[in-house]
Amino acid sequence: MTLFKYRADRIPVLIIVLLFTFDIAAYFLIENVWLLIAYWLIMIAPKGIICAWNHHHQHLPTFKSTGLNYLLEQIYALQTGATTKLWVLHHVLGHHHHYLDQTKDESRWKDKKGNIMSRMRYSLDVTLTAYYRGYQVGKRHPRPMKIFLIATAVTILVVLALTWYKPIPALLVFIIPMISSLFLTAWVTYAHHAGLDVDNDFEASYNIMTPIYNKLTGNLGYHTAHHHKQGLHWSLLPTLHEKIKDKIPQKLYKTDHFGSGFLNN
Repeated sequence: MTLFKYRADRIPVLIIVLLFTFDIAAYFLIENVWLLIAYWLIMIAPKGIICAWNHHHQHLPTFKSTGLNYLLEQIYALQTGATTKLWVLHHVLGHHHHYLDQTKDESRWKDKKGNIMSRMRYSLDVTLTAYYRGYQVGKRHPRPMKIFLIATAVTILVVLALTWYKPIPALLVFIIPMISSLFLTAWVTYAHHAGLDVDNDFEASYNIMTPIYNKLTGNLGYHTAHHHKQGLHWSLLPTLHEKIKDKIPQKLYKTDHFGSGFLNN
């Protein structure tokens, strides 16, 4: 009997766990600071991609076993900077319910004056407020909030232990990459909604049909479909997109993804 809810998750999880073993090996085996810095830089892109899979997992847990899901979430936390239930609170129960209202959206792209933020300002804003806003949403959802607080405490203890044992490797293999991955998550999500001040699901998201992008991110480019039915498994999003694509304006198809808009705003 398979451990996975969907067979499509097997290869992505295998790759993610393999990359985590690279982190463990780097932490224990590399002592040279410059090599550790090089490792961090090399892993920025892979860990940025892992952030997308953490997102999918927070919408729909990967395993049938709760214990395995928590274990995977701990791995995700050390790779992406987002602990168990953070994105459930901030993103699933927050952003997905409020993204049409920029006065409430936890990933809001408008500032307090109603102006569109630059990509850099938005990314810094979401990164710096992610845990606070997740906590605020959690006040209305005590069950995931309790898990979030306990799991975050566990992650902090793990990071403290790693830092106590090998401070420099812990800093460059885990701590700084966790922060940079959280920032990269925000940076990429800017392209999903920024500038779309509308009141319906079919006109509120940009879509990226680039095959390589959707292969790497688990069809995150089918973003209108994702918001239309957020609990749908990532592997089924292209099928849903085909059913609703006639409702999506052509202007909402983009090629801006990952770092392709790095110099914009």
